[in-house]
Amino acid sequence: MDNEQNSQQTHTHDEFERRPVPQSALLGFKSFIGMYAGEHCAGTELMIGPLFVAAGVSAFDVVVGLIVGNALAVLSWMFLCAPIATRTRLTLYYQLEKICGRKLVTLYNLANGVMFCFLAGAMITVSATAVGVWFKFPMPRLNDLYPNSVGWVIAVLVVGFLIAIVAAYGYKTVAKFANIASPWMVLVFLAFGLIGLRQFIDSTGVEIKSLSDVWHLAETHMWKGGDPQEGQIKFTFWHIAFFAWFCNMAMHIGMSDLSVFRYAKKSWYAIASAAGMYVGHFMAWLSASILYAYQLHLDPTNTDVLPGPLAYRAAGLAGLICVIIAGWTTANPTIYRAGLAFQAIMPKKSRFAITFATGMLATAAGMFPAIAMKLLGFVALYGLLLMPMGAVIFVDFWLIKKLGLQSSYAEVSKKSFNWAAGLAWFLTLGICLWLVKTDRVQIYFVSLPGWFFAAFLYILLSAIYQRQVYSMTWFRLLAQAASWLALAVLVGMPILFLFGDRELGVTKTVLFGVSILWFVGASLWMWKNNDSQ
Repeated sequence: MDNEQNSQQTHTHDEFERRPVPQSALLGFKSFIGMYAGEHCAGTELMIGPLFVAAGVSAFDVVVGLIVGNALAVLSWMFLCAPIATRTRLTLYYQLEKICGRKLVTLYNLANGVMFCFLAGAMITVSATAVGVWFKFPMPRLNDLYPNSVGWVIAVLVVGFLIAIVAAYGYKTVAKFANIASPWMVLVFLAFGLIGLRQFIDSTGVEIKSLSDVWHLAETHMWKGGDPQEGQIKFTFWHIAFFAWFCNMAMHIGMSDLSVFRYAKKSWYAIASAAGMYVGHFMAWLSASILYAYQLHLDPTNTDVLPGPLAYRAAGLAGLICVIIAGWTTANPTIYRAGLAFQAIMPKKSRFAITFATGMLATAAGMFPAIAMKLLGFVALYGLLLMPMGAVIFVDFWLIKKLGLQSSYAEVSKKSFNWAAGLAWFLTLGICLWLVKTDRVQIYFVSLPGWFFAAFLYILLSAIYQRQVYSMTWFRLLAQAASWLALAVLVGMPILFLFGDRELGVTKTVLFGVSILWFVGASLWMWKNNDSQ
């Protein structure tokens, strides 16, 4: 234990950003338990739990769905992310740079930084709802997209400004305070659930003599199922299970936590993620949902999802303080991470300036309640955005050499943009978003087939790109024929629709498909083959 502490002190200022973590800097199992338990019991849990109730979940669906989904998340960390992390011991960004090239990683950093900003904005929104309890200004309702009062804008601006300043000046101090506050926050979340349960018992007059009585109360009064609130999607067991699994998709399947588990002595240390999943994404979500269910029990017309009033009704000032601290301590590292992603794009700018600007961008996002009120969909979108790159890393590490191709191709070939990885990312995202937009697959489910599609696409495109099949005459002629066919269909489908031979939905689908075919095919024979980047 002393050796481990000494090694940590020795490497305090060395983050090993561009080299493997040495043996002397590895951490023990307890370090990961504490980190995951604290990281995943955050301000956003106070939004997610109530939104489950607003989505009309039943007791069985929410309880069993969370058990199954969180187990799948832990297994994803254990068998997808951690084995690669403990073998390469590299950060996500350096691993991606070796595979994809610096220019493509710059795009990834930009996307990651923007999504971090929006997520931090939701956390600022959570903290601002506690301020609203004290100053009693109008706060956003469940389906509000825009700020609805000057008081709300001022509250978010003040809270966000303070969070941005602290993130820019004193991230380490906040991190230490978060470690101190974490056990307290976990127990306050537990208190929310216990107090809410007691309030239900007193309000309904139900006698509790066994666990079966508690379950009956849960089925009949807390998570009753039925129709969702207006503007919400109906959630079933599958929605809950997939949401619990994929809400942290960016971290495990998307491989962001390569940067975390590179410090683990053994890959099985990833089981420590269960501390976060079953404390934050089970207990905390259920506790927060009980508070909202009780609010609806008292007044079915009060559908507002506002963590501040919910916490105050259950635990008074301690609840309000928990809301503020939970939002603050989780928004700070999120803003810090977003700042690092942006700084990688603009390395000559000062860390303070970039982090502060990032915090104010997150503050601007927090003024718009649509992000927090639609947090379930936003979290799913965040995972979807980064998922294809996780598939690229997985294939590049485990499969690409076995298929006779070169791993870490950008590093070996000195290319700044690996088109195989880039197209696998862009095409997978485009097709998945189209499936969601056209209501063919809901956003909560599309990432699973999307991962396999991205993996297949990366293998196929790597074979074409690395072996320079694209420069062969037969391939270029095939690409030219395909692109001209795409243009013919692009003209033909509207004509068929004009004469009533095709439905509008089919026409839209075909037009989208041939548009992708045109840009991919035409790029292969029209774009100058410039490999000297």
